[in-house]
Amino acid sequence: MVTPARTLRFTLLFLASALATPAAWAHAHLTHQFPAADAEVNASPQALTLNFSEGIEPGFSGATITGPKQEEIKTHPAKRNEQDKTQLIVPLDETLKPGKYQVRWHVVSVDGHKTKGQYTFSVK
Repeated sequence: MVTPARTLRFTLLFLASALATPAAWAHAHLTHQFPAADAEVNASPQALTLNFSEGIEPGFSGATITGPKQEEIKTHPAKRNEQDKTQLIVPLDETLKPGKYQVRWHVVSVDGHKTKGQYTFSVK
C-alpha cells in the first residue's frame, strides 16, 4: 500500500537527486582567453591566458601553440594564477612572428573532469 508519506519521501528523494546530478557533470569550460579566439593582435603576446568556468589542476593542465608553418612554438610550463584558480597562464618562450596560430588546450578541473579544445588567433 502506498501511503502519502511514502509518496512524499520518494518525490523529495527524486527532486534532491535531480538537483544534485548537474553538479556531478560539471566540467571546466573555456570562458575567456587572451589573445581572444579569432582575434588579430598587433604584437606578440608574452603569454596565453586561459580562463575557465571552474578551478583547474595545474599539474594536469596545459596548452600547445602551433605556428603558421605548423611548427610547435616553445613555451614555459603552464601555471595556475593562485589568486584565481580558474586561470591558466602559459608563458611563451619566443616572440611570435606575423601569422595565424592555433592553441590547443587541455585541463583537469578540481573535481577530476578532463576537457580540451582549440582556437586560433593571428599576429599582425
